[in-house]
Amino acid sequence: MDTVAHNRAAWNEQSKSGNRWSVPVDRETIESAKTGNWDVILTPNKSVPKNWFGDLSGKRVLCLASGGGQQAPVLAAAGAKVVSFDNSDEQLAKDQMVADRDGLDLTTTQGDMADLSTFGDSAFDLIFHPVSNVFSERIQPVWNECARVLKENGRLLAGFMNPTIFLFDHEDAEESGALVVKYALPYSDLTSLPPEKRAKIEEANFAYEFGHTLDEQIGGQINAGFSICGFYEDSWDDDSTPLNRFTSTYIATFATKSNSPSPQP
Repeated sequence: MDTVAHNRAAWNEQSKSGNRWSVPVDRETIESAKTGNWDVILTPNKSVPKNWFGDLSGKRVLCLASGGGQQAPVLAAAGAKVVSFDNSDEQLAKDQMVADRDGLDLTTTQGDMADLSTFGDSAFDLIFHPVSNVFSERIQPVWNECARVLKENGRLLAGFMNPTIFLFDHEDAEESGALVVKYALPYSDLTSLPPEKRAKIEEANFAYEFGHTLDEQIGGQINAGFSICGFYEDSWDDDSTPLNRFTSTYIATFATKSNSPSPQP
């Protein structure tokens, strides 16, 4: 199974349908960002603290797997030189549309988040990586590539799902009203689900998802040579999962590239 190709096609369809993450910002949002009044999100609801970014003026920013005409154009309007790198052609087209419409310093490149070989070493000052590695089977290569393309002391801002969300069958919970632990972590749509549930994903052309542990998410960043400098949790909404009533469902981290990678265990 080529999950990168499958998820590319799935996200192209999702983008065409105009879901929440595929609606470009309007001209007023961009004009406001040009005056210094802006905010972006790594997770569904909370704005990222401004001090996580530092001075964006003239900085090279990689928006990693965050296409859709939302965060990348806002960061470009705030003064950064932005490259939007995404698996979905449709999502990238929305970033490019906003850039063309509003005259922004933004370019787009299509590819897999785990393979940034199109970029040289130390090419960026900051990477903005909102919730998206849920669509990547292995995330250590993502963190390793982020470390390679960031300059020394460069910043990695990342959002990801709390892995506890993958313990439960949320479709069953909607029907029964009860959350029951069903799956082990790490989770994979390809290996954790029974055949009939995998068939539903394929029939609906949904993207395959993978639930990575905190060891892979946070420990993986540290192993790639990052130091964690900031952290917060965020919620989703009760309609998306009843788990939202009991615990945070998303996490965001701010990390800086250290002098050398931490030793692997």
